[in-house]
Amino acid sequence: MKSLIISENEAGQRLDKLLAKYMNLAPKGFLYKMMRKKNITLNGKRCDGSERLAVGDEVKLFLAEETIEKFSRPVYANGRTGMAESAGRNAQSDSKKRDRDSLDIIYEDDHIMLVNKPAGMLSQKAKDSDISLVEYVTDYLLGSGALMEDSLRTFRPAVCNRLDRNTSGLVVAGKSLAGLQIMSQVFRDRSIHKYYLCVVKGTVADAQTITGYLIKDEKTNKVTVNGDPLPGSAPIRTEYEPVRYGRNAAAGAYTLLRVTLITGRTHQIRAHLASVGHPLAGDLKYGDPKWNERLRKEYGIRHQMLHSYQIVFPQLPEPLAYLSGRSYTAPVPEEFARLPWETAIAL
Repeated sequence: MKSLIISENEAGQRLDKLLAKYMNLAPKGFLYKMMRKKNITLNGKRCDGSERLAVGDEVKLFLAEETIEKFSRPVYANGRTGMAESAGRNAQSDSKKRDRDSLDIIYEDDHIMLVNKPAGMLSQKAKDSDISLVEYVTDYLLGSGALMEDSLRTFRPAVCNRLDRNTSGLVVAGKSLAGLQIMSQVFRDRSIHKYYLCVVKGTVADAQTITGYLIKDEKTNKVTVNGDPLPGSAPIRTEYEPVRYGRNAAAGAYTLLRVTLITGRTHQIRAHLASVGHPLAGDLKYGDPKWNERLRKEYGIRHQMLHSYQIVFPQLPEPLAYLSGRSYTAPVPEEFARLPWETAIAL
């Protein structure tokens, strides 16, 4: 017999969803059959799986250990699943390697973390073998004792917003179920305010709001921006204002922009600014290849110069109401200061 006491990170979900995570190889029909036969109970009573779990609820599995093990594939800190002992050793090796790379944590409480993601790191996995920010966060929480290995079977921390691999800046990670759900919702409904800094080619004289229609090519993972709506296109709106100017013989004229995303589409800032003649420095997909090469040789710029530097939280419900209206800022990467500016950029 196995007894599961529901924690805050497991509360709020349906019982059948929790069971499907805990015994992730079990057919749904098996789980429902066990509930009908009272081999699985909730608080000592018959259950059907539709019940919403609360903190302190007790789920009992009157099943042999062999049965539970048969239908359970372990989930390791690196996000992989498997039964082989070698997989566990690989996971431990990956974890030790990641422990040597400390996270740049801007803010942390019981429900969320704000991490300053470096350029070059994935926000989350694109394929099973990837190591992303999610794995770094998971290892950090396991190492600090904020998360226990066993709890990974029913709850996994995750990021609530994603940045392109070569975009740096603020990513919000949910440490609790409430934190993950609430923060994911405000990113979906765009009630959270996000501000970016980027370096673009040319001189941008005035603040502007530009609009257009974006179409994504799934095969190439590239978008195009048009002035008129086309079948399958989505409307986009981008606001920006100049912050600093620079000019020299090697790079020509360039501008540091503060960008506000009114809509949040794939590659929106990069493609939208490129479409109006101001491609981002270091952007290999939408940028100016010759300009990028000059920047690489002269200043060592190897990533697109786009940084998610500030977020402002909207009015939030409990238990995250204490974050309402708060603002957090991530330091500007040192690459931004390599370029000569009329006035210095504070790091």
